Amino acid sequence: MKKIGILFGMEDTFPWAFIEQVNKTAPAGIIAEAVQIDKVEQGVATDYAVIIDRISQDVPFYRAYLKNAALCGTAVINNPFWWSADEKFFNNCLAVKLGVPVPKTVLLPSKERPDDTSEKSFRNLVAPLDWGYMFNQIGFPAYMKPHAGGGWKSVYRVDNPDDLWQKHGETGQLVMLLQEEIQFTDYYRCYCLNGKYVHIMPYEPRNPHHLRYATQPKTTGEAHKKLMATITDYVLKLNHALGYDFNTVEFAIRDGIPYAIDFCNPAPDADIHSVGQGNFDWIVENAAKMAIERAIEQVDGKNNCTWGTYVREAAMPAAPVAAPAKKAPAKKK
Repeated sequence: MKKIGILFGMEDTFPWAFIEQVNKTAPAGIIAEAVQIDKVEQGVATDYAVIIDRISQDVPFYRAYLKNAALCGTAVINNPFWWSADEKFFNNCLAVKLGVPVPKTVLLPSKERPDDTSEKSFRNLVAPLDWGYMFNQIGFPAYMKPHAGGGWKSVYRVDNPDDLWQKHGETGQLVMLLQEEIQFTDYYRCYCLNGKYVHIMPYEPRNPHHLRYATQPKTTGEAHKKLMATITDYVLKLNHALGYDFNTVEFAIRDGIPYAIDFCNPAPDADIHSVGQGNFDWIVENAAKMAIERAIEQVDGKNNCTWGTYVREAAMPAAPVAAPAKKAPAKKK
C-alpha cells in the first residue's frame, strides 16, 4: 500500500477535497490522508510515498521533518531543499537568463542590521549606495517588497524617494526589492503542476481578496490566443528551471507583453472561497492526478524529489565537446 499525505494548517477546503479526489480516482494500492506525525527520528522513513506540503514555510519543525522524509525516499511536493534556498530576487535573475520578461528590479539592504551584526559587518557596502542610478533605472512610482516571502505581506507602492525612505523605515530587518511598476491592461495567475499541467486564470490584484478572480480578460480573439500560448510557454519554462511541482506564476500584461511578476508561490492559494468553483475543481482534480502519478513512480530509498534544470545543469554540466582529431600529414612519395 502506498500512502499520499497532505501536510496543511488552517486551510479547510482544498486538503479534504484533494484527499477525497485521490481516494476516488487512485488505482488499487494507493490511498490519501492527512499526514500524521507522532515522532521524527533521523534517517527513519515515513509511511508516505508522497507528501503534498502546504505549511512548512511557516513551521520549521515540519520543514525539518520533510527533509528527513525526502532523504529516506518520500516524494515531497515541493522539494523542501530547494524551497529553503529559493527567493524572489534569485527567481527574477533566473527569468532574465531564461528570456522571460520581468520588471526592472534592484535589491535593497535591510533598514535595521540583522541580529548579532555590527557596523563592521557591512564595511563592504558603499555608503551611500548609488541611489541615483537605481532610481533612474526603476523610476517612480515603484513597488517595494520583501526579497523572500509571499502573501502580499510588507508590499509598498512608493511614489518618490522621500516616500521610499519613510516606508523603508517600517521594514525592520527585511531585505527588500525595489521594482518597476508595470501599468497593466490584463493580469493572470497561473497554476502549474508537475511541470506539465497549466491553468491560466484572469486575476485582478486590485480587487478585494474574495473578488480577485471575479474578472474577465480584456484581450480577445487571435491576440488572446497568442498571449495564452506565450504565457503557457513562460510558465513551463520557469517551473522547469526552478523544479517546482506545485506553483503559481503571475503575469501583468503591458503593451501585449506578459511580465512575470511573482513566481515563487510553492503553497499557492487553493481555497474555494477565493479562487472560485471552476478554478477549485481544476486544482483539486489535477493535484490529485499529479500526486497519484508521483506515487506510482516513487521508489523506496531513492531521491524522489524534483530538481529543476538550473540545479541539475549546474551540478552536472555537459561534457565539453572534443575537438576533431587532426589529420596526419600525408607521407611524401
